[in-house]
Amino acid sequence: MNAPLPDVPEVRVVGLPQLTQGFDLVERLDLPMHLKVHGPLEPIGGERLAKLAEDISLKGRGGAGFPFARKLRAVAEAAIRRGVRPAVVVNGSEGEPACRKDTVLLNRAPHLILDGALLAAEALGARTLVVAVTRNSTEVSIRAALAERGLSDRRGQPLRARVVRTPERMVSGEASAVIRAVGGGPALPPGRRERASESGVGGAPTLLSNAETFAQLAVAARTGASRYGLAGVDGEPGTVLLTLSGAVARPMVVEVPTGVPLSYVLQLAGAPAMPQGVLTGGYHGNWIDAMAVQGAVVSKASLAAVGGSLGAGAILPIGPETCPLGEALRVANWLAAETAGQCGPCRLGLPAAAGGLSDVLNGGGAAALEALREVVQAVKGRGACKHPDGSARFFASTLSAFTDDLATHVLNGGCGRPTTGVLPLPEPGYQEAEESIPSGERLAVDWTLCQGHGLCADLAPELIRMGADGFPVLADTSVPTHLQGRAQRAVRRCPALALRLEQASGGGAARPAERPALPPVSRKALGTGRS
Repeated sequence: MNAPLPDVPEVRVVGLPQLTQGFDLVERLDLPMHLKVHGPLEPIGGERLAKLAEDISLKGRGGAGFPFARKLRAVAEAAIRRGVRPAVVVNGSEGEPACRKDTVLLNRAPHLILDGALLAAEALGARTLVVAVTRNSTEVSIRAALAERGLSDRRGQPLRARVVRTPERMVSGEASAVIRAVGGGPALPPGRRERASESGVGGAPTLLSNAETFAQLAVAARTGASRYGLAGVDGEPGTVLLTLSGAVARPMVVEVPTGVPLSYVLQLAGAPAMPQGVLTGGYHGNWIDAMAVQGAVVSKASLAAVGGSLGAGAILPIGPETCPLGEALRVANWLAAETAGQCGPCRLGLPAAAGGLSDVLNGGGAAALEALREVVQAVKGRGACKHPDGSARFFASTLSAFTDDLATHVLNGGCGRPTTGVLPLPEPGYQEAEESIPSGERLAVDWTLCQGHGLCADLAPELIRMGADGFPVLADTSVPTHLQGRAQRAVRRCPALALRLEQASGGGAARPAERPALPPVSRKALGTGRS
């Protein structure tokens, strides 16, 4: 079985580097090195910035591929119409186990991302900048980059900048989930379609785009559209970042100009010369076969023409030694477990589809295959977010790409090959084992004031739970940095003013706050029952 991808895998470049410029010099470009490598950057007016994005055909690099210029203009128009200051959000949430391109940029070139985000914030007159990340390493890097620029979330600053941590889950990277997380809610899609350009962070018009998108904008702002377009193909100029994993000798992130043959990129990573299939676009993407690989180049249009997709830039070949349906089943089970649980197609449909695929593999025959097709069809277009549609696309692509294997399983009960597990998935229990950066503060309760209202546990359930006696029980640990906002909110909202944040002893784990043991009758007599 393949191990999960490291946070920052090997980085390679084909041609001249743009996003990865300077990576051969240092492991991480701090602000002085960033300016030495890339040079200074002057502000650009709103319409000029939109025109630049248009001239380079800049589209979102997170998978959706929405034109950046249209998004920028929509936010500006909404802000003017409503008379409010907009917000800018960098979506660095990368919860898919096959993607590492944004993590590489956030860790190694954070200032290139901030350049693009600050260009947009200046052009829009934004007062708020938020960077959403999923991992310890990216949080540490971005916090350091903001500090190097003197940016913080302190009141009174012309631009308040902060980092928000989202869980490492597939659904947490969707735009609406990121907006909810920024507002202090769960990092889950809200179940209704609402444009961030109209109502996003704090209800303000919000420009939200992927980390690589902002980095590409910063590159183009320095080079100009003409020079930027010297790399790549017409209609899709510039470079793209790809994450290559699966059946490869060297998992890597590679920067390539569009138009480079896909077969060359796979060869660079040590993929099989004739792969059994290549999953393009990640786990919400499409499979293509070896013949399609030979005719495809790295571009949205070329991959779409052979039935693939560029998506979030994940490319995963598998070799002939593994069962492709078994590989797909592993991913299907993971996709089903990633459900937000907020709608039937996601909560019921995806587990049913994964179970149906398992039935096909285990000798269910033609009836099992037909039942699986019906479930996949029923899931399409009915979800509260994009996860069911993306997962249905993966199922449908699997069924159409591996027809010979399907026939062998349906007619003969199996193909005789093992499932070697070459497609990267996180280790079991990864959601419960989320890393955290200790803030050096802990929550404490003044038990002479606490009345057991329970509001604190509602606001910060990761840190506080209600005990059997109706009073709060605090986590015996330093508050993680990414949960400081929740902890502060719980302190401010405590009706009895009993909750506080204090320095953890030694900056490490906090000692549990001791509560005097009062029998239930005493609490009732004192009028301190939970209300």
